[in-house]
Amino acid sequence: MAVMATHVITGAGSGIGAAVARRLHARGDEIVLHARDAGRAKDLAAGFPGARTLVGDLADPDKLSWAFSHQTLPDRVDSLLHVAGVVDLGEVGELTPKSWRHQLNVNLIAPAELTRHFLPQLRAARGHVIFVNSGAGLSASAGWSAYAASKHGLKALADSLRQEEHANGVRVTSVYPGRTASPMQAKVHQQEGKEYDPSKWIDPESVATTILTALDLPRDAEINDLTVRPGR
Repeated sequence: MAVMATHVITGAGSGIGAAVARRLHARGDEIVLHARDAGRAKDLAAGFPGARTLVGDLADPDKLSWAFSHQTLPDRVDSLLHVAGVVDLGEVGELTPKSWRHQLNVNLIAPAELTRHFLPQLRAARGHVIFVNSGAGLSASAGWSAYAASKHGLKALADSLRQEEHANGVRVTSVYPGRTASPMQAKVHQQEGKEYDPSKWIDPESVATTILTALDLPRDAEINDLTVRPGR
């Protein structure tokens, strides 16, 4: 009998994370959904019957270890999917340390800390770590310095991890979606003072398809970097 794959997913409440969680849940895989607090965990569990939840605030990575020590972590982890992220646009001359820290904590330091926690299970399962990065992880534009810095850092984290864990059979993939129709994109448009039309941007389901392609690739190969751009 085949062992059911177990996936730990951040950002499953909306957008790309929700689309990936739905696809994996629908095919019968085990999903462990990360939530910021107990209330959100309850909402996620209601939306995905049978799913497990894991509570910890990504905005406060120093406390994740403490939070996890009071919960039961999954014994098996076949993939760790880092999808959660925050964005706060602003010019370098305006952004405060608080804004920098928040984006670096959620987008970079928390993924590093989560990865550290689950590496033993990922090594045992010869698993897969997928970082949902951003086009801003490859080039930075005016007004995007803090967010782009956090995503450039996420690329560095993924590239280092890939080399460190290759001998342990752990695959590492970075996915760089362009603008995707999601609540985050609505917020970006609001910050840019632009009208938001979701039909112009990538459907989260399309990004989910690329993530599953990397996950389901036969073991003789590994997709390192995957760039996804709006096709219309």
